[in-house]
Amino acid sequence: MNEKGFEIVLKETKLEDVDIEHSNEIFFNGVPIEEILSIKVADNYCESCSTLINEDAYCRTIIYNGNEYEDIPSKAIRHAAYKVLGLPTDEFEGPVFKMVPSCGCSSGGGC
Repeated sequence: MNEKGFEIVLKETKLEDVDIEHSNEIFFNGVPIEEILSIKVADNYCESCSTLINEDAYCRTIIYNGNEYEDIPSKAIRHAAYKVLGLPTDEFEGPVFKMVPSCGCSSGGGC
């Protein structure tokens, strides 16, 4: 626990061949990221997984801000975390992600 009163726990799970459709799942307090952010989930042929399991494999992709990703982008993870924590998420809206300095200054460089 930190001074803000929350704890981050990363639990990585090795998937069996039959569970590949669960690849790239991220949960916040048991809720999938796609439910938190209204992200669309799709799948696509995955050559590397197909090679590993010796048969055609289709892994999860997500559509976030109009782009399809094979890996969930860090900006989507941050966006979901902010939303779950009740922090302002205005800077995540729209197709462009804008970093906001945590120090409160408005300069584009260092403080």
